[in-house]
This record gives sequence, structure tokens and C-alpha cells, in this order.
Amino acid sequence: MPRKIDGDFVTFTQFIQEEQNRHPEATGDFSWLMSGVALATRMIGSYIRRAGLIDVWGDQGTTNVQGETVKKLDIMANDALKRTLGYRGNVGIIASEEDDEPRVISEVEGEDSYIVMFDPLDGSSNIDVNVSVGTIFTVFKNPPEIEGAAKSVLQPGSKQIAAGYVLYGSSTVLVYTCGQGTHMFTLDPQYGTYLLTRENITIPQHTPSYSVNEAYSHGFPEGYRRYLDWVKLEKPRYSSRYVGSLVADFHRILIKGGVYFYPETNANPEGKLRLMYESNPLAFLAEQAGGAASTGTQRILDVMPGDVHHRTPLVIGGKRNVDEVLDMLQAG
Repeated sequence: MPRKIDGDFVTFTQFIQEEQNRHPEATGDFSWLMSGVALATRMIGSYIRRAGLIDVWGDQGTTNVQGETVKKLDIMANDALKRTLGYRGNVGIIASEEDDEPRVISEVEGEDSYIVMFDPLDGSSNIDVNVSVGTIFTVFKNPPEIEGAAKSVLQPGSKQIAAGYVLYGSSTVLVYTCGQGTHMFTLDPQYGTYLLTRENITIPQHTPSYSVNEAYSHGFPEGYRRYLDWVKLEKPRYSSRYVGSLVADFHRILIKGGVYFYPETNANPEGKLRLMYESNPLAFLAEQAGGAASTGTQRILDVMPGDVHHRTPLVIGGKRNVDEVLDMLQAG
């Protein structure tokens, strides 16, 4: 059941305001920013629920900077986030996976200027077959000493001040952290607001489950193939769970445990996932829930990005599950 304050359910906005009340120096601007993210995801969720009715299935007819086919809903989700954040007044820079470069949307002075980065619709190729998709977001402080949006966004994940995702599934859930635990909110369609439903989520340290697209395993480094052989032959009790939508796969691991990995491959020697839009925010959430996230050689949150679309391998999940994979990688 959702937590209550004085008989009333705790909304996402109330939760953030409670957090701000613990910090006397807080101005309230951050909760205003996050209300924009929440509004945009409610809009995106509405588009998704009506996808077959408002002709937004299928391709838009172009490719994005990543070389991927752009879906109609990708454009709508991207626009929803840009519009809502553009009206916040304290967001200095936004960067989207769908755009070539980060861009300044307002000249904000001092400590109350933020950078918001997002993957507006992760897993959008699954929209046409009604598989769960999501929105991933992360927030950094906008460093006043650095000039230019392209350089300002190049910060390691350890500098994130908040991150989260929204999963559009059988229910719409928002999972969020600002460095004080990982918390889940569920959208109540009757009232149109997110209500706190799980506080201080903890990833199980070890669950006999793994999530990976094994169709690409022929191109994985030897250590990952060794791990796959091990869980199948030496540990037959392990189960495989793979949706093909990153947010859905990670959400299952957050709640049920296990490990997700997307290694470097012959086709993508630097890795496939985007550090700034996918790996960093999920790693922040995982660590705040007691889990771990690695490139296979170092902690994800310590990686210094080379550019806004920096790609990286990812191993993420329960700490002991992640350690099992890393042990195989280090075995030779």
C-alpha cells in the first residue's frame, strides 16, 4: 500500500518536498524541475496507452544520431520532455538521446541551474507489439565555471544529483533516487498523480537469474561466454529472463534480483548502451538499492565520458550476481 501522511497518500511532489525540508539551504527549485519530468512522463504514458487510436505506431521515416530508426512516439516523447522542462526556468541545459548535441534552453545563474539528460522512450522498437517501454532521466548541476553545453554535460555519473526512470507497463511506475535510497511511485490514473508505493528498495544480493540477449553471444568476449556456460552447465537452477527493453529488464532485476549485462561485441567494440542516458542513471539507482554496476573493468559511475553519446558495456544487478560475472571476466 502507498505510504500515508496524516491519512493522505504521499505523492511524488510531496516526497521530494519532504527531502528538501531536510536541507535548509534548498530553495525548492529542484522540486519544480522534477514536477516537469513527472508531467512529461504522464503525457508520454497517455500517448502510449492510445497508440493504436491516434496513429503513432510505426517509423517516423528518419534515423537519429545513433543510427537507429526513429519511431513516431520517439518524437512525441522527446518533444514532451523538451516542452515541460523548457518552462521550468531552472533548467539550463537539456540533452536527449534523440538529438545530436546538448542545447542551452535558458541562461540560469548560480547554484540553481541544472542539466537534465534523458532517453525519452527506451525500447521504442517494442511499441508496435505492446511490450513495456520506458523513459530514463538523470540530473546534474550545471557547472558555472565551464563554458559551453557540450563540455558542461561531460561529468562522471558520480556527479549525478538525481536519476530515475518511468516504466510504462501493466501499471506506470516511476523509480527515483537523489542519493538517499531508491524509491518507487505508481501512477494513479484516477487522480493523475504518482503515489509512493515502495520506499528504500533493496536489490536481492543474489538471485539465480540472468538477463542478456544471447543471440549476440558469439561476439561476446570470452569471459562472458564462460559465464553463460557456467550458469547453464554448472548451475542448472539459473533461469534466463530477457525482455529486450532495458527499463523492463532492469526493473525486474531491481525487484526480483539477478544480473543484466550487455557486453562489448564484435559489432560494437566500445559497447552498445549510452553512458549518459542509460548506464549512469541505472547504475545510480542500482547502487542506492544496494546493487552494483560495472563496465566489466570499472565502476560505471567512475567513467569519464568522452562525449555526450559515449557508449559503454554494462553489467548491473545484485552485488553477488555482478561479482560472479566479473570473476569470470578476470579468470583469464
